[in-house]
Amino acid sequence: MASVNNPDRREFLKKSGAVTAAVLTGSALPARAAAIDLPPLPSNPRTQAAMPTRNLGKTGYKVGIFSLGGQAALERRNNFDVAVPIIEQALDLGVNYIDTSSIYGGPERWSEQYVGRVMKTRRNEAYLATKTKERTRDGSMQMIEKSLKLLNTDHVDLWQLHDIGTMTDVNEVFAKGGAMEALLEMKEQKVVRNLGITGHYRPDALMECIHRYPFDCILMAINAADPHHYSFSDALLPLAVEKQMGIIGMKVPARGRLLASWTPPSLEQQKHSWEGMVIAPTPGTLKMREAVYYTLSQPVSTIIIGCDSIAQLEENVQLAREFTPLNHQQLAELTARSESVSKPSLFFRFYDRA
Repeated sequence: MASVNNPDRREFLKKSGAVTAAVLTGSALPARAAAIDLPPLPSNPRTQAAMPTRNLGKTGYKVGIFSLGGQAALERRNNFDVAVPIIEQALDLGVNYIDTSSIYGGPERWSEQYVGRVMKTRRNEAYLATKTKERTRDGSMQMIEKSLKLLNTDHVDLWQLHDIGTMTDVNEVFAKGGAMEALLEMKEQKVVRNLGITGHYRPDALMECIHRYPFDCILMAINAADPHHYSFSDALLPLAVEKQMGIIGMKVPARGRLLASWTPPSLEQQKHSWEGMVIAPTPGTLKMREAVYYTLSQPVSTIIIGCDSIAQLEENVQLAREFTPLNHQQLAELTARSESVSKPSLFFRFYDRA
């Protein structure tokens, strides 16, 4: 693959500030863009034997059905001794997709730092996805430049608009000078391979994005509680399937809230956390196997789950290896069992976006 220190692409990225929104109007980019090519798609030689694979939409990539999320241990500060071995072991176990974001781990972007420590020597083993939460072109260009530096690479496989939740988000990113200009420029310049959107709040804004631009992938929250409140599976998921997008499922165990094995923090602790927008007084109702198999039985390409330990990682890979699809009756039963904890398990759909 191309060196992570490829001077041509590095120099081209530095000059990207001079590139205007010409990509939106079809104007020609500098001829140099055509001369800088992306390396072949990543390939982890262990994936095929480790777990089932599925097409990541029309990207041409075969992704293992379990992928590593960039939160949990991977977003805690000064956590190299825990996070880096989890990433290394994930690749050793056949995981071939790694998710992170420019906002995971706060301003220091710890998640990208940990992933970058591993990518320095194993970049060609993982399809690498990161995100911009910025809504402007210039802000997003700053995000991708720092992402490339922290991730120790000269390209990412998937660059996504992070947390599209409302029509305000949609209108901002698609406005003149909005983040879509940065995404399109970076794809044209072959700094990013594919483009995507992510969201967990409400389905309408994500559907509007899909109607406005043919994104390659969508990262969406979908778990067994989904049908009970602002369902993504009713209309958004079928639309993404129709458009042949790579579909990545997240919030599978809802940060544990969907699981019978979860111990709720004290009410005081919950009130001071992001999840505390909906208080969870009791544990959930499902086993991890049931939560994972529910989402994998939907038409998704893969699921991402953040891990706190290598033991959790190994459990998730084992579940993926043993996966068999659930039938309609089994899916309906899990949805019914999740109803009593559905609001806490979909806490991310109830916070104030005003």
